[in-house]
Amino acid sequence: MNIVKTNTAPKIDAVLDDEAWQTAEIATDFIQFRPEMGVTLKDHQKTLVKMTYDDDAIYVAAYLKDKPEDIQKQLTSRDNFGNSDFFGVILNPNNDAQNDTEFFVFSSGTQADAVATPSNGEDFGWSAVWDSAVKIVDDGWIVEMKIPYRALRFSNEAIQTWGIQFHRRFRLDNSQYTWNAVDRSKGNIGLYHGEVTGIANIKPPTRLSFYPFVSGIITDYDGDTETDLKLGLDLKYGVTENFTLDATLIPDFSQAAFDNRTLNLGPFEQTFGEQRQFFKEGVDLFNKGNLFFSRRVGNRPSGNVELGTDEEIDDFPDEVKVLNALKLSGRTKSGLGIGVFNAITEKTKARVKNTVTGDTREEVVEPLSNYNIIVVDQQFNGNSSVSLINTNVTRDGHFRDSNVTGLLADISNKRNTYNIQGQIKMSNVSLPEKDNLETGLSTFFYIAKTHGKYRYSFDYSFANSNYDINDLGLNNTNNYSNFGIDAWYQIFEPTEKLNNFYIGTWVNYRMLYKPNTYTGANAGISFNAQNKKLMWFGGNINMETGKQYDYFEPRDFENKRYFVYKDIANIEGWIETDSNKTLSVNTFLYGFHAFDKERDLTGYGFGFDPSIRFSDKFRIGYDFTLRNHKGSRGYVNKIDEDIIFGERDIYSLENILSGSYTFNPFHTVSLAFRNFWSTVNYDTDLFVLEDNGSLNTDDGYTTADVDDPNVNFNTWNLDLSYTWQVAPGSFLTALYRNQLFNRDSMSEESYFDSIGTLFDQPIEQTFSMRLQYFIDYSSIKKIFNRKSNRSKTI
Repeated sequence: MNIVKTNTAPKIDAVLDDEAWQTAEIATDFIQFRPEMGVTLKDHQKTLVKMTYDDDAIYVAAYLKDKPEDIQKQLTSRDNFGNSDFFGVILNPNNDAQNDTEFFVFSSGTQADAVATPSNGEDFGWSAVWDSAVKIVDDGWIVEMKIPYRALRFSNEAIQTWGIQFHRRFRLDNSQYTWNAVDRSKGNIGLYHGEVTGIANIKPPTRLSFYPFVSGIITDYDGDTETDLKLGLDLKYGVTENFTLDATLIPDFSQAAFDNRTLNLGPFEQTFGEQRQFFKEGVDLFNKGNLFFSRRVGNRPSGNVELGTDEEIDDFPDEVKVLNALKLSGRTKSGLGIGVFNAITEKTKARVKNTVTGDTREEVVEPLSNYNIIVVDQQFNGNSSVSLINTNVTRDGHFRDSNVTGLLADISNKRNTYNIQGQIKMSNVSLPEKDNLETGLSTFFYIAKTHGKYRYSFDYSFANSNYDINDLGLNNTNNYSNFGIDAWYQIFEPTEKLNNFYIGTWVNYRMLYKPNTYTGANAGISFNAQNKKLMWFGGNINMETGKQYDYFEPRDFENKRYFVYKDIANIEGWIETDSNKTLSVNTFLYGFHAFDKERDLTGYGFGFDPSIRFSDKFRIGYDFTLRNHKGSRGYVNKIDEDIIFGERDIYSLENILSGSYTFNPFHTVSLAFRNFWSTVNYDTDLFVLEDNGSLNTDDGYTTADVDDPNVNFNTWNLDLSYTWQVAPGSFLTALYRNQLFNRDSMSEESYFDSIGTLFDQPIEQTFSMRLQYFIDYSSIKKIFNRKSNRSKTI
């Protein structure tokens, strides 16, 4: 597609009477790629797209013909696709098939944007400031878009050719079309972009944007009320035409949502997804090799408190304050990507109290700390890359430090029929208590057939017992040597009854690296499909046959103690009805059983998730989940040298209510409520773990010999928010949230009795209001230039 520069920018109003559109070349003849490839649009759905540009931006106009009654236009918040048709523009200024910038406009008028790469998929945490307008007309709908150059990264060349693709999605039947045909059976989607030519003599602007904010916060807990007023600044600066610096100079994460806490009985830490916008946006380079888990920055302190006689912990902080953070990232025209991440957290102290004298003292549990990542990633052939990544955590004083380096390769052949991945990672952790440096090693190898209906893969993963990336990454286990084989079949063209179908099988064989010994194996099969009525359904079966050796549940890694279980199978099925309907339902059901004469382990669970769309503006969803596991066995405590296990019944209920009312694309009210309740009841007689991994009750331990292990766990949280986009890139957000939590040993309480106890607990309440405003340096510069010119004329 060739585009011509305009001297007069079109007005973004979805009325295509601007002079720039009258002679612009038309892109049409869209081709379906989902669910069927090669189908052309019907006459009443014809799609016409035009483009132009000036010194400031790329402009796009699309006339999307359709029957007005068929246009789905549910109003949603930004980046939420909901049940709405959309038109998308995919730009790749480097024309390298691997680094796309995506801009979507829904028929409701809402926007979405993302950056996308084959290795990390679409990152909708990334947000740009751009303009669009939508108008519903008698024979369809019209979109007009302005994409400023500050939202793109491109080289400073006189003549440019960009990769481009246009997408159109019909929500009524979930079909999707592109301007340039896409073959879903092989390769990444970026390989099928078209090209836009005619872009000449444009210069990357001074990409400097400021996001000043002010936030007011009121918190109340157990009668103690605190108020806080914060002023801060985030900024984005284009260091070069292809590299951008993102910095939060005075961070404010007061409006990050509560985590969905659950009862954790396992040997591994409970982790949650990132809620802070700065750490969600534009982190595709830093996610290479899965060495970056952003929740480590500002997480719970890493140190412990040494208690003296008659001392107890009076206050231990839940998190560490982030003082500032920055990201520098970009990619050159030759495909070289470079990323630098840095964050600093403040010194944090716990308070210790003497129970006899009442005196208190403070002890540092997290010193001033620096978190750093450096990534170098070279892409080539439109489908391959080689990366080097280093993560480093340096803590002031006598605390542990960490340094991890990874070399990664992801290579496909030119025909996009086979893919090979390889990784080697090395960790170095200094442990002050041991006064030494522990070096760990991990490797990963994967090879797969990546074309056609029949596919297969083989993988091998390894880590020695010193491999530890948990200062800035996340890795629950080490000391393993595991093999996996997968095979699957999928269709790319609909059949008489199905739009999509997939069936796959797998076998995994697990070993300890040291000592070189078998730990377990599993095999399974799964399928999913969508019928012509847009109903998804699927299921899976997984079996762990023979003895399985669990080296983690005993919590004794130094002595390599293990727990043996055997012959467990589980089965699950699920259904998702057509979400275009006023009422849609998602549901699942699962069950498991141990085919072991020595124990009675069985369990089941089911979930029911109806959603009602009262109108294009108003939606409510409810999610109910029940789980009932009987005969589970797990770690309880340690008495002298004996590792104590117990047999327990675990029962849990989860209720989630969510809803939103979107007045228009700029005003949204949303509500989210969650209650999670779980009980754990142990049999009175407890087991001792034997050296051979078996359990026995010969020592006569009972629940009276340990702190009561029974659990009644109940948590409640509510979020009510109002968001107003006051100007492009500028938002006013008002938020009220509360939280209740209780954990005790009253496991025999009914659900409503437990709720009553929960409501007796002190409630944590937060009200906050935050105004963030977008200021573009180029716009300010133009204003001052115009004033200066007027002055000279006078």
